[in-house]
Amino acid sequence: MLTKQQLEEFEAEAGMMYLDHISIDCVVFGFHEGQMKVLMLKSNNEEAWYLPGGFVMKQEPIEVAANRILATRTGLDKVFLKQFHVFGDPDRSKIHNEMYSEVLPAGNNFFTQRFISIGYYALVDFFNVIPTPDVFSEICTWRDLDDLPKFQLDHELIFRTALDTLRLQLSYQPIGYNLMPKEFTMPELQKLYETILGKKLDRRNFQRRILGFGILNKLEQTRKGGAHKAPYLYSFDLKKYQAALKEGLKSGW
Repeated sequence: MLTKQQLEEFEAEAGMMYLDHISIDCVVFGFHEGQMKVLMLKSNNEEAWYLPGGFVMKQEPIEVAANRILATRTGLDKVFLKQFHVFGDPDRSKIHNEMYSEVLPAGNNFFTQRFISIGYYALVDFFNVIPTPDVFSEICTWRDLDDLPKFQLDHELIFRTALDTLRLQLSYQPIGYNLMPKEFTMPELQKLYETILGKKLDRRNFQRRILGFGILNKLEQTRKGGAHKAPYLYSFDLKKYQAALKEGLKSGW
């Protein structure tokens, strides 16, 4: 937590810059070495973990605010970003409201308000992200989906809702272009889908279905190394991939 003076300075600036009662929380997904990961922040001087988030400037469109917040946490200025839910429980920020009320002067200040949060999820290339803490955090880092710390506030609900939405997206839109390297094998892509869905998929059925979507290019080269036959490399056909995002897929998983 910031010092009393730092909080007072930040609160005065926030009150002038940002909209009251509206915040944004982002669930940033990455994929590395067969593991789905989520970007998280550890609060200063306490064992509390949060999702990246921030506030909306008074003359700023919501989508621009979400991209700005993500850029400061990831170093990326263009990411796949999708709004998925609004979180408005009256007590969702109660812990923070009480904590700041003990430090800041009594009265109507920015941090002790009720905040309704707009949830976004982002799909990013793990290798291009530069995790960067905010002023309230000492660590910004990737955490595996099967090794997550305890979330503060309602951030576990936000995370679970984002993951459920991402799983639902697999039923009608392609996934992978923003998460996989430029070239990948079919087993690597299947592992991504299995990690998101939380279940095993039949190898032959997966290959038949994913190729049937017409969004992949099979490359001439293979993945070298290993004792078994080297698997072929694939890449996404960006034009067809973007068309599938708009028009949807013909069948789900």
